[in-house]
Amino acid sequence: MTTIAYLGPEGTFSEVAALSLGMPEMKLHSCVSIAEVFEAVERGKADIGVVPIENSIEGSVVATLDALVFDSSLEIQQELVLDIRFALVASPGTALADVTSVVAHPQASGQCRRWLERHLPGRPVSAANSNAEAVATAASTPGTAALGPALAAVIYDAEVLEDDVQDYAGNQTRFVVIGRGLRPRTGHDKTSLALFMKRDKPGALLMILSEFAYGDINLTKIQSRPTKRQLGDYMFFVDLEGHVDDEHVRLALDCLRLKLREVKVLGSYPVAG
Repeated sequence: MTTIAYLGPEGTFSEVAALSLGMPEMKLHSCVSIAEVFEAVERGKADIGVVPIENSIEGSVVATLDALVFDSSLEIQQELVLDIRFALVASPGTALADVTSVVAHPQASGQCRRWLERHLPGRPVSAANSNAEAVATAASTPGTAALGPALAAVIYDAEVLEDDVQDYAGNQTRFVVIGRGLRPRTGHDKTSLALFMKRDKPGALLMILSEFAYGDINLTKIQSRPTKRQLGDYMFFVDLEGHVDDEHVRLALDCLRLKLREVKVLGSYPVAG
């Protein structure tokens, strides 16, 4: 029996992602935050965890990046990509004109910002820990609507007022499975890295990019994040095509280790799909 921790409660997109793993024997363990998902796996309460890491509209999920880079020794085992469709839900009998406030996870409100401005102007939007928590709150609070999956409306006895309220068609979220150890090479892999410079100097980013260019390695993502040491001190989060056991990737990383303070491998894992 595999225990899978996910960002709960029941009815979140993270639960849908966990279920999509299709394991024959699995037990889901709901957590109230992304940090708690990491903690559950670290402490052995769960074998693996499922957390969101990137959305096609809102970009990176900072809590997941920071946990991987700064707070955890877990590695990415797999990536999952889900199509995301948000519904506006409220307690039964509520009309759109009755809505006085909205509750949503910050990622959800960001992905539906324009729709809210057009259809519910002036309504305050408060933050929830998850989409399902937002729906549960709205179901029991007259006048409050929530953004979340239609599945959550069924679970919490809420009513869908509007469907497909995300701002852009093709909205997708990338989830990662976290656990211990690096996955073996498959030939269709992606590697995630955290790169820390020895010191900030002109051409530092160019030097990093040159090593990947010399190795003919395609970067699918590069993002700077504060190191949390002091203002203006940054590191780079990188996704690249290939596995750490690929010769050209291994050579590039060996060269970078000579030039950087730290090269942390966050995972080498099969590409989604």
